[in-house]
Amino acid sequence: MALGPRLDLRQTQSLVMTPQLRQAIKLLQSSNVEVTAFIDEELERNPLLERDEGIEVPVQAPEAVAPAPAPADSFDTTTATTLPAEAEAPLDIGDWSNVYDAEAPSRGGRADFETDDRGIDEMAAGRPRSLREEIGEQLRLTFADPGDRLIAAQLVALLDGAGRLAVEDARIAAALGCEEARVAAIRARMQRFEPVGMFCRDLAECLSVQLAERNRLDPAMVALLANLELLARREMRVLMRLCEVDAEDLADMVAELKRLDPKPGAGFDDDPTPALVPDVLMRPAPLALEPEEGMEAEWILELNPETLPRVLVNRGFHARAQVGANREVRAFLAEQMQAANWLVKSLEQRASTILKVSAEIVRRQDGFFRHGVAHLRPLILRDVAEAVEMHESTVSRVTANKYIATPRGNFELKYFFTTAIGGTGGETFSAEAIRHRIRSMVDAESAADILSDDAIVAILKREGVDIARRTVAKYREALRIPSSVQRKREKAVPA
Repeated sequence: MALGPRLDLRQTQSLVMTPQLRQAIKLLQSSNVEVTAFIDEELERNPLLERDEGIEVPVQAPEAVAPAPAPADSFDTTTATTLPAEAEAPLDIGDWSNVYDAEAPSRGGRADFETDDRGIDEMAAGRPRSLREEIGEQLRLTFADPGDRLIAAQLVALLDGAGRLAVEDARIAAALGCEEARVAAIRARMQRFEPVGMFCRDLAECLSVQLAERNRLDPAMVALLANLELLARREMRVLMRLCEVDAEDLADMVAELKRLDPKPGAGFDDDPTPALVPDVLMRPAPLALEPEEGMEAEWILELNPETLPRVLVNRGFHARAQVGANREVRAFLAEQMQAANWLVKSLEQRASTILKVSAEIVRRQDGFFRHGVAHLRPLILRDVAEAVEMHESTVSRVTANKYIATPRGNFELKYFFTTAIGGTGGETFSAEAIRHRIRSMVDAESAADILSDDAIVAILKREGVDIARRTVAKYREALRIPSSVQRKREKAVPA
């Protein structure tokens, strides 16, 4: 057997992830807001792309969706829709006293402040003040001594996001080279800053400062604050003995604690919660909610046109730019034209795929949209993938980070995929519907009839749900529902 180099020809097949394919996959799993940001970048980079500023948006003919095997309804899908714009009302100005005079001075105004000539752009609301800015202003007004201000500034620097100060006074005094009593006195004064209750070491001290500010810190309340762990375990009878109060007084004390702020500094530096922008809009047809006998209900789905700009390929500019261009410019234009065509094609395919998957989800969960969460059906990715003839990974990407606006509120598309719980008669139930049923049973129980996990299992089995006790306990813990023992202790004393 000879050893030596030789040449062999082999033919193999492999899937290569081209940049265009990666772009299409990225667009598919991105939300409309993310796609808008990506399109803005492409508009700046590619000279052959331009935003469609037209007011009229073409409407596609509705596509009927076949009903599900179970009693279900048909649906219509459209990629876009435009409501007829209302005619603008004529501006009839009868009183010219409220008209801005262009010759009037644009700065200053009158000295008596009876009129305000500022433009609306000058009256925009500024950014909210941070927690340290609020405290810094109160600090300068409270402490006149430079040394006290230095100690107070160090305390402000050690605050956490909730307004707590976990560092001991002795450590702060040692670091600053001053007496511990001086640090404690300054911290006590700063605990009365607005919002009251900051610069405390723990929850009990924070609540006690707020109660003292309201003149509600009596000996019974002090005993309650010293045993907050018993309150967390709903040991109401033990608390009544320690605080030397009856059930009614203890209920009033607990209600007083609930009105306090356990984290007084948490609401300042938090960024405002961004508004949820749905990617798919859903509205009922005229007979969707109450269809007549023998008629099928319909839902209309469309992509949100407010969050997804339309882009066009400027072929006229491409043709003019090629006239008299050299080889490098022609190669650049060809590359940009290919990228622009691919982007438009990817956006069209993305819109079609999202609508197709959304329509199948809505068709299968029609009972939820008409009757509520108790009628949510079990659904997995494979069911939708087989119905729309796509791969499960494609359906997973479509439903990721996508929200649909429905008559029942905004939901993530993945919300409608729930595991199946077997029934005694061969029927299956949605896990989300079972959790909702457990929550409703616990909310309806009385203080004299607290349902244990075994009792909940028995009720569900009578309703045809075959479920184990450990599954009920898992769902109860996921819903943050205390155990039956804790609920019994809590409801023994109305709070």
